[in-house]
Amino acid sequence: MARNGKSYLSSLNDGRSIYIDGRKVEDVASDPAFRNAAASVAALYDYQCDPANIEDMTFVSPTTGDAVNRAWELPQTYHALVRRRQAMERWAEQSCGMIGRSPDHVASTIAGFRMGLPVFQEYDPARAAAVESYYRYARDNDLFLSYVIINPQADKAKSAGNQPDKHLVASVVDEDSEGITIRGAKMLATSGVLADELLISGFQAMQAGDEAYAFTAAAPINSRGLTLMSRRSYEANAISAFDYPLSHRFDENDAVVYFDDVKIPWDRVFVNQDLRMSQAQWHSTRTHVFQNYQCIVRLMVKLRFLLGLARKVAETNNIINYPQVRETLGLMAAKVSNIEALVTAMELKGEIYEGYFVPDRSLLCTAQVIAQTTYPEVVETIRNLSGGGLIMVPSSYEDFENPATAGIIGKTQRSAVCDSEERVKLMKLTWDAIGSEFGSRHLQYEMFYSGPSFVTRGNSFRFYDWDNVKGFVEGFMDTYDLPKAAAVRPAAE
Repeated sequence: MARNGKSYLSSLNDGRSIYIDGRKVEDVASDPAFRNAAASVAALYDYQCDPANIEDMTFVSPTTGDAVNRAWELPQTYHALVRRRQAMERWAEQSCGMIGRSPDHVASTIAGFRMGLPVFQEYDPARAAAVESYYRYARDNDLFLSYVIINPQADKAKSAGNQPDKHLVASVVDEDSEGITIRGAKMLATSGVLADELLISGFQAMQAGDEAYAFTAAAPINSRGLTLMSRRSYEANAISAFDYPLSHRFDENDAVVYFDDVKIPWDRVFVNQDLRMSQAQWHSTRTHVFQNYQCIVRLMVKLRFLLGLARKVAETNNIINYPQVRETLGLMAAKVSNIEALVTAMELKGEIYEGYFVPDRSLLCTAQVIAQTTYPEVVETIRNLSGGGLIMVPSSYEDFENPATAGIIGKTQRSAVCDSEERVKLMKLTWDAIGSEFGSRHLQYEMFYSGPSFVTRGNSFRFYDWDNVKGFVEGFMDTYDLPKAAAVRPAAE
């Protein structure tokens, strides 16, 4: 049986150590800071179990015979990759693309590790066996995984091992016959509060002397010594779905994770204190491609939503027939279509890697670079189309319940195409998407989740086929030369 929302919610009450606003959370599923986001994740699992969706959203585990989400599928053909992407699209649509670390993201990471198993086998057969067994375990239990792969910010000019406190960044402080022990912090644990388990790793390049920080392992969220310090909950301050329709339901949250001598058994350790393998796990495999392909698919859905929002704002403000507005919307539509085209192209241009069909790496990097500028451009366009309408809305839904203020709303919230309630509803949604704390966090997230621009552009440079385009130029240059008379002329002194 495929995992459903009820079983997911019950799994959250496992004794995990979560802190917010100076208090320890007793039950994530019922806490005012997290309950609606947890319910939204539960709805994803219920969606996949719906008889109308289960065939498209799941596949049968070869081990258990149970249905599990297609995010765990290792596609061997182009059509299998597309079918998997269509399932990810449908899940993203349930949150308008606003749940950035939905369960299919880190599932894609573990699937990428599994497809790159030969790289792990060359490194260490025991660690490769851990990768393979953990993939099967996570797949067969349809786990919701989050990850922490970024170091806490202190002195960014220094490496992890050169910080004033050598235990600031999570590192291996001991190992024995049973496993490794880690101490220190990692970030950003997006959706970590809502997840079953956590992948702990690193994405930043390290230098000699940083070996203790070069590890990759997985641990249950309720592991002894593992604590999540949540950021401010936007959900807790969203007074109603009418006033904050997105943050009320889809605030997946972020957290700093502190490991106080957390013991991780060897069958959950994939890389152990190895600088080369800490990078190879991402780029010598196709893990970086596979996990960020999910991000771009989810962003594609989110941009479609924002584009629809922009069109609806223009219609509500009755500026849709202004030539300059149509030009602006046309440009934005082209930018959104560009992301969609890149998804299609990276699938069509995909490659067989170790027997599996994966998206084209260079085009994935291209999409990441373009996405980092497209999202803020779309947000800025919606701001311009909305104008002061975003900040002149009533204070809350309660203003509609008071006859005195409801009458004023009816007179001041006017539109040529809808009534005052519908106009306020749209402007509240628009503000939550681009202007509220929730909306501002999403802008920051989309600009930096894949790394700073110099990293994404560096990857684009690194994986582009320069030999092909340079050879094109050199091949053409070979078709002509100096005229014969000039070729025999003595060189100038």
